[in-house]
Amino acid sequence: MQMQAPLQWQASVEPLSRFSPLTTMAAPSFCMLTPFSLSSRNPAPSRCVSGDKAAIASGAPFSVTPRTNSDVDYMGESTKGDFNVNFDHLEAFGGETHVAMEGPIEEVARLEADEAEGLLRELGIPAPFSATHSPRGIFCTRTLNLRSISAIGYDMDYTLMHYNVMAWEGRAYDYCMENLRNMGFPVDGLTFDPNLVIRGLVIDKEKGNLVKADRFGYIKRAMHGTEMLSTRAVSEIYGRELVDLRKESRWEFLNTFFSVSEAVAYMQLVDRLDEGAIVAEVGPLDYKGLYKAVGKALFRAHVEGQLKSEIMSKPELFVEPDPELPLALLDQKEAGKKLLLITNSDYLYSDKMMQHSFNRFLPNDMGWRDLFDMVIVSARKPEFFQMSHPMYEVVTGEGLMRPCFKACAGGLYSGGSAQMIESSLGVQGDEILYVGDHIYTDVSQSKVHLRWRTALICRELEEEYTAMIGSRAHRASLIELINQKEVLGDLFNQLRLALQRRMNDRPAQTFAATKLDDHELTESMQKLLIIMQRLDDKIAPMLESDGELFNKRWGFISRAGLWDKSHLMRQIEKYADIYTSRVSNFLHYTPFMYFRSQEQNLAHDSYSFYCTHTDEE
Repeated sequence: MQMQAPLQWQASVEPLSRFSPLTTMAAPSFCMLTPFSLSSRNPAPSRCVSGDKAAIASGAPFSVTPRTNSDVDYMGESTKGDFNVNFDHLEAFGGETHVAMEGPIEEVARLEADEAEGLLRELGIPAPFSATHSPRGIFCTRTLNLRSISAIGYDMDYTLMHYNVMAWEGRAYDYCMENLRNMGFPVDGLTFDPNLVIRGLVIDKEKGNLVKADRFGYIKRAMHGTEMLSTRAVSEIYGRELVDLRKESRWEFLNTFFSVSEAVAYMQLVDRLDEGAIVAEVGPLDYKGLYKAVGKALFRAHVEGQLKSEIMSKPELFVEPDPELPLALLDQKEAGKKLLLITNSDYLYSDKMMQHSFNRFLPNDMGWRDLFDMVIVSARKPEFFQMSHPMYEVVTGEGLMRPCFKACAGGLYSGGSAQMIESSLGVQGDEILYVGDHIYTDVSQSKVHLRWRTALICRELEEEYTAMIGSRAHRASLIELINQKEVLGDLFNQLRLALQRRMNDRPAQTFAATKLDDHELTESMQKLLIIMQRLDDKIAPMLESDGELFNKRWGFISRAGLWDKSHLMRQIEKYADIYTSRVSNFLHYTPFMYFRSQEQNLAHDSYSFYCTHTDEE
């Protein structure tokens, strides 16, 4: 199906070398523009020619850097897909554009940015940076030139498909509890509570605790069963013990929404185990054995197909539709990206869910399959990224398959491997961006084993970002109090050092400090101590309540303390190049975006941003 791509262009303000990451537009669909002045708001009609060859044709105003001629810019990113000005074209029409841009580059850049922003405003197109500082922003941990990306792969569940957590995980919880009841566990009276846990927490299977750790693995908050532990209790239990996710026999990281129902059921049953309510017939259980039993009950709910059958029969009850999502993928496809769907779900389930969520929002009778250059179901991630498995081609609408040994563009397959995709599409490594919601299954494995670029979908960011804005007055007051105490503490410590030296018959820091009256020195130190204690009494409860607008038990997912990032954010920094709340957020950027990392802070975690914005914003 041929669709005409929208006209997208941008004039460059100076010669664009292969070392400039500031080029912002590139497209395989190209429109030949007749000459126009930069001050003109009504350029002449354009004649559209499709493909890269048209873009680099003689006489064209722009050229596109092809893969064979690409280099790396000074940020280390590929220049593939960059737009370049054809100066022969400018000279053929008098070079008016180039002459108009002479002068100090800083001033020229500012003026041209103002003019381009004004043009976008007249056209009703949001400025590119308007989406950055919002709950729907895309945040960057590593510089990523989206123009150089040739293929974008997507996970399905909780990535392209966002489920209503209360409905989906609630039903998973119900099936899990029914299986546990049949196994003899006392589950009567228990109900699903999605607010009990958040993604990014870690289950301590030895102690029956749910913990929140900072980036270094030190535990900051903990819950035993369904009761939060005090700060003193956390310190006594764990001391300086670290969470080490490599010790899978003890620690279980909740890195996806699919973990919610399991964690809720487990923590509730820890209470029943402590109460002695679990009968002996079930067998001798410790906290680790209890976790295994809960996991087995939930696994049966998935394997036996009860849950997915119910969802397929009434998808509207479980799936939250996003009309912008198919359009975001359509922009990427028309920009020349090869789109892939790589999911662990089977074909029948995937087809049903994708039809429900995509087809009604696509133009010109397109179906969801028309978006993707290749579809892989039953992928068996994370092994899909690590090794080869037999590959089958899905040949009928009922899901019948036949063995095959080579994938082709437009095909629908089951199994296989990531290496097979690279070979079939002729792309590899950092030419591919993979987007998923699971840090381990999707993001870390494709990054570690294949060096693909990665994007993490973290839906909670929208609620957390909004909570950050809502709590900025609280946090500004808290930071001011902490800063006051630090100033007083520094002053006190200087006086304490003077007292220490005098008590040991040594001169203080200065002659005046050595001669100071003992009573005056002691009185000053006493006043400072009293004031600091009063500040502590005010700071402590404010610090404890930090993040309650997001989650009353656990606070923000992005941090374990006021400034210290959480274990989850450490994993994101380590494995995800970019992260955002939903795939449709790409619609508010462009398929040619150059994401630059914010080295001093993760973008959405920067207090300096949300502390300085007004309520009206």
